[in-house]
Amino acid sequence: MKCPFCNAEDTNVIDSRVSEEGNRIRRRRRCPACGKRFTTYETVELRLPQVVKHDGTRAEFDRNKLLTGFKRALHKRPVPTDYVDAAIDRIVQKFLSLGEREISSRSIGESVMHELYKLDKVAYIRFASVYKSFQDVDDFRDAIREVNKVNSAKANTNGNKPE
Repeated sequence: MKCPFCNAEDTNVIDSRVSEEGNRIRRRRRCPACGKRFTTYETVELRLPQVVKHDGTRAEFDRNKLLTGFKRALHKRPVPTDYVDAAIDRIVQKFLSLGEREISSRSIGESVMHELYKLDKVAYIRFASVYKSFQDVDDFRDAIREVNKVNSAKANTNGNKPE
């Protein structure tokens, strides 16, 4: 590591500590040339895959776009921000763990729908209506029936009331 004060090519590590979260290392360094001390931080750099859109163009994976989609679908719905953040983290982690260099925008949309379905059925229907380009009331009715059918099946297997 180059010294930021005298630009000497080599520095000595005096102390290393892992952050409380465990995702960063703090290193105290000393330059043998000028004697000054400084701190560096080491973190993991993960590259999310490129997003291949419907028209074949590519874009950087953007977590903020996910958040915007969730916010629009969940507008005025009683879902805590922590749950939304956790859902987005699951989506990001899923695509990181695949190790792919590219993913389709369709697979991102499907993942968002899956997470919204678990969080809030109304938000799921809102997102699905845009994502699947609902054309009329029948499309909404079909989506609601699908949600009710799954909830009824869960209630029958668990012996509980539908959600």
